[in-house]
Amino acid sequence: MANEDLERRGPKNRGNNEGWSSWLIPVFVIANLVLFIMTMYVNNCPKKNTGLQGECVAGGLGRFSFQPLRENPLFGPSSTTLENLGALDWNKVVEGHQGWRLVSSIWLHAGVIHLLANMLSLLFIGIGLEQQFGFVRIGVIYLLSGIGGSVLSCLFVRGSISVGASGALFGLLGTMLSELITNWTVYSNKVSALLTLVFIITINLAVGILPHVDNFAHIGGFLTGFLLGFVLLLRPQFGWEERRNAESKYKAYQYVLLLVSLVLVIIGFTVSLVMLFRGVDGLQHCNWCQYLSCVPSSRWSCGKN
Repeated sequence: MANEDLERRGPKNRGNNEGWSSWLIPVFVIANLVLFIMTMYVNNCPKKNTGLQGECVAGGLGRFSFQPLRENPLFGPSSTTLENLGALDWNKVVEGHQGWRLVSSIWLHAGVIHLLANMLSLLFIGIGLEQQFGFVRIGVIYLLSGIGGSVLSCLFVRGSISVGASGALFGLLGTMLSELITNWTVYSNKVSALLTLVFIITINLAVGILPHVDNFAHIGGFLTGFLLGFVLLLRPQFGWEERRNAESKYKAYQYVLLLVSLVLVIIGFTVSLVMLFRGVDGLQHCNWCQYLSCVPSSRWSCGKN
């Protein structure tokens, strides 16, 4: 990915700082794996499967076997199990006053394929970021991005449930982009890194226009992480260590981006949460926004949220 380009900083800026050890991201991965195993234990396909969609997959796993592929092609539990354990559902969040689902849904996954794709991406993106900036800042960005994705998803998606860490992962992608922008003077090969990141982000968002993909969670997570990167991931300008008595530690534009982004994050979360718990349907105020998550074609239909 873009990590290699993004880590090529000038040698003077490295100094003796070897960075942090990464432990939080591996803990997040383990937590997701454990929760998926617990989800499958609760699901108990052999006992609860009605047989209308076929037989349980990998029946030799006993109660850990998967739902029939017609019901869940990702090798995972039933939607009922996910809903009971905390999946994102507009009716339960708003009508049922279960706001905790905005957080719990981040830790659930629809199947083995979904889980592996997200966890491999988390390891690939997150470990490098944690080594550079520490577990506190990256942990905050990950969690708030996940919540931001859940909030935007809930504002625009009704009639279906949503689970997964994709919003948080897109937040890490967003923060990589904003970190590169705000610390522009620190990096070598900056144009190459920027183009690589933009390409990766564009491809991932483009995949979100396919049916059954919650692109609103991706967009919400990305925007949250993008803004938080300006707030939390500032680096001193290049060469500041050698000239610390002669000039400011940070550039003026870094302070401007920090303040503007902080205000936008606070306003964004406040307005979105107020709209959500007042029962506002985002699509009624932005009809074309439906195409951000699914573009109908002759090969598939998007259905209605």
